[in-house]
Amino acid sequence: MNIEDWYRRYGPMVLRRCRTMLRHEAQAMDAMQDVFVRLMRHEHRLHDEAPAALLLKMATHECLNRIAAEKRAPLDGDDAVLQQIAAATGNEESRLNARMVLDRLFRRERESTRLIAVLHLVDGMTLEEVAAETGLSVSGVRKRLRELKARLERMNMVEHV
Repeated sequence: MNIEDWYRRYGPMVLRRCRTMLRHEAQAMDAMQDVFVRLMRHEHRLHDEAPAALLLKMATHECLNRIAAEKRAPLDGDDAVLQQIAAATGNEESRLNARMVLDRLFRRERESTRLIAVLHLVDGMTLEEVAAETGLSVSGVRKRLRELKARLERMNMVEHV
């Protein structure tokens, strides 16, 4: 299968992942395109084994990198407000609170820990699948998730005091 076939077959899946993570249609489209551009650069190393898993992992990394870059160089105030309005769903206050908690939670985490959280908690992958994707042991994945949960609980306790 060539890149064009992968794009037709897996492009919608990659776009859904980018939409979920970035919550902004234009950014999601750009991220999806960048995933396939990067794939084209490494076409000579591709195998037809587990293309969906590879593309989901690439999309996740691309989105996490974009999120991190946005934090380093934030949008100006007007653009940030427009982006929040465009991405808003449900109760805006609860969504904003959740985003603030997640930002604080992941601020000091390694990218691999963020990837583990997304793969397991958002995508519903098993610990074994996450371990295979990240190159960690199942116990290592479990430990990272346990530490993340404990940190979140400590943050939640501090907020309610």
